Amino acid sequence: MIDKIQQPIAFEMEAFEQKFKDSMKSNVQLLDKIMQYIVKRKGKQMRPMLVFLSAKMFGEIQEPAYTAASLIELLHTATLVHDDVVDDSLQRRGYFSVNALWKNKIAVLVGDYLLSRGLLLSVNQNQFQLLKIVSNAVKEMSEGELLQIEKARRLDIQENVYYDIIRQKTASLIASCCAAGACAAGADDITIEKMRLFGETTGIAFQIKDDLFDYGVDDVGKPLGIDIKEKKMTLPLIYALQQSTFLEKRSIISIVKNNNNDNQKVQQVIDFVIAKGGIEYATQAMLTYRDKALKMLKDLPQNECNASLAALVNYTVDRKK
Repeated sequence: MIDKIQQPIAFEMEAFEQKFKDSMKSNVQLLDKIMQYIVKRKGKQMRPMLVFLSAKMFGEIQEPAYTAASLIELLHTATLVHDDVVDDSLQRRGYFSVNALWKNKIAVLVGDYLLSRGLLLSVNQNQFQLLKIVSNAVKEMSEGELLQIEKARRLDIQENVYYDIIRQKTASLIASCCAAGACAAGADDITIEKMRLFGETTGIAFQIKDDLFDYGVDDVGKPLGIDIKEKKMTLPLIYALQQSTFLEKRSIISIVKNNNNDNQKVQQVIDFVIAKGGIEYATQAMLTYRDKALKMLKDLPQNECNASLAALVNYTVDRKK
């Protein structure tokens, strides 16, 4: 599916591989070794795809689009390396994390290096609008993460706060990919904002899908209840609590707070969410955001890149992992 979506930008994605590797090089041997390790374990590369599809929808790909894609990947990779330190996570995408292999001190410095490489890449090429778009996303991601930590202490999140968290934490980066792609193609400010909103809407659908995985929607081969164990209040649980009595609510919140490492208790929360219709409610919300994103594409140039973006939106909600 991803290969088919990538078809209109297959050449650009291949060229990007080398440009991205070059942007990470360092004269410090240890740093260069870690950069090679990071490049080797990259994921589906959804963010560069979004940049190139968004750019090519408005014209031919020029050098600013490669700068935008590299900048976003560098800053995103920096946040992932720092996240693994914050979460004390020893694995990412089935590989050892940087902090697992080289310890926290080096991992933090590696994240800082990636961040500075991204900033320098855009400054050296005078791509200040791109830098503004992407820096704003990094700011929002940090704020979203901190808002989630703040709210996790009380475990009484309303839907509007949940949407604030995922809009900042997840959707802001996807939004910046689409805005940066349009910007790199020379689109006007109104069009750039349209693309940013399209990316944000797609990102919200993407995150709700991730939240649903935690309740066994599709067998993704990962342990269930990870979000519950991490005291994250996601849409299925928020809705289920809204439908419950005072005593039910108190009991479930007590489990999430105090028994979140007891697998039997976690299963009790999952069963509660299913019984209260939390899965159906969150699924419907996800599909509503999908439809909003697809509708936005109808007001934009109709070409093969537009069709690929539509396919990517559908893949977001249909994916199995």
